Amino acid sequence: MTPWEMVAVLAAGVAGGAINTVVGSGSLITFPTLLAVGLPPITANVSNNIGLVPGGLTGVAGYREELTGQRGRLLRLAPASVAGALAGGLLLLNLPESTFTAVVVVLIAMSCTLVVIQPRLSRALADRPKRAHGGPWLWLGALAAGAYGGYFGAGQGILLIGLMGILIDEELQRVNAAKNVLVVLVNGTAAILYALVADVDWTAVLLVALGSMAGGFLGARVGRRLPAPVLRGVIVCIGVIAIVKLLTD
Repeated sequence: MTPWEMVAVLAAGVAGGAINTVVGSGSLITFPTLLAVGLPPITANVSNNIGLVPGGLTGVAGYREELTGQRGRLLRLAPASVAGALAGGLLLLNLPESTFTAVVVVLIAMSCTLVVIQPRLSRALADRPKRAHGGPWLWLGALAAGAYGGYFGAGQGILLIGLMGILIDEELQRVNAAKNVLVVLVNGTAAILYALVADVDWTAVLLVALGSMAGGFLGARVGRRLPAPVLRGVIVCIGVIAIVKLLTD
């Protein structure tokens, strides 16, 4: 990479880390940037995934206050996220890239819809008992989101926010904090797999990692101060952008 290309990848890492912490879909900035500087698609995908892990960790640290009292919930969902990430990573390494594109678009569209209708559904289901940990449906949803994240990653945060917002009785900011932990588990698990068996560009990993660490910190400072309606609007807007980008690339 030329110096200017390195600057572009670093800047993309900052933006991607911030967006991942607030919502998700930061990969839709970092992944195309790595393609633009000449990395092959699979190498760009795995390098991007590994590089975003440090940004996820700083995002989790920034949301530590909202994570209070969620340990039990996360311990129940963590195995589903890890198992899904391994499955998605293996799919990435063994299937053509085009196979999952249509599914990615559908998942992002569904998750945006869930985020939009979540307040209305919550009111409609107010009289029904909700489980503190979301029950088996949320566990299966975390498994599916983990597989999606292990394969490509962009939009898994939106999917998790939509599912948790409906299935558990919790404030949106606390849901977002839990989402950040699960996304780190997914990306971290996939990153270990990729580092062992995939072709990784470690220069790209370093640049994305440095940028995403700063972006994750900044994203947490901004995101956790957003009112729920504003955060919901940001989620939907980024989801729509993600769909358009996937359909036009």
